[in-house]
Amino acid sequence: FPPAAATSILKRQKQLRRKNVRFDQVTVYYFARRQGFTSVPSQGGSSLGMAQRHNSVRRYTLCEFAQEQEVNHREILREHLKEEKLHAKKMKLTKNGTVESEEADGLTLEDVSDDDIDVENVEVDDYFFLQPLPTKRRRALLRASGVHRIDAEEKQELRAIRLSREECGCDCRLYCDPEACACSQAGIKCQ
Repeated sequence: FPPAAATSILKRQKQLRRKNVRFDQVTVYYFARRQGFTSVPSQGGSSLGMAQRHNSVRRYTLCEFAQEQEVNHREILREHLKEEKLHAKKMKLTKNGTVESEEADGLTLEDVSDDDIDVENVEVDDYFFLQPLPTKRRRALLRASGVHRIDAEEKQELRAIRLSREECGCDCRLYCDPEACACSQAGIKCQ
């Protein structure tokens, strides 16, 4: 064969093997919720995690995914606004927390009407959704996901991690005494 023919065959093979990236769909993998053991919430125990393997997969077009996100964000916003309204009602009944009130203690999210919530006049995209969840809410989410036994040791481990993050560095002033310096003993430069 002449050299030109061999070159054209190789070029054709390269063209056939080349893959194109397409941005026309979104694939979402869904995981069951589990107790985390990998994150450190800012308060309390019971960190949230996910199962090792996904339990379902769903494919969307870009338009379908945007609509699904809009619906999900509106629902999250609705719940958050209900919680804020509930807190405001409790504060009003307890005069900003200075007076005990059995009525306030008995209020739940069901006591806040959807009519009291105006989600339509809030721009969903401007709202911040990754807000910390209180300990009770995380525990409720775990139980609702089928976690029957929440490991109580994690609470102490998380408390110890948070404390260790607060106690950073050493007590050295002006000069470092390597024998008394916690940094030096840990093998790092004196802080």
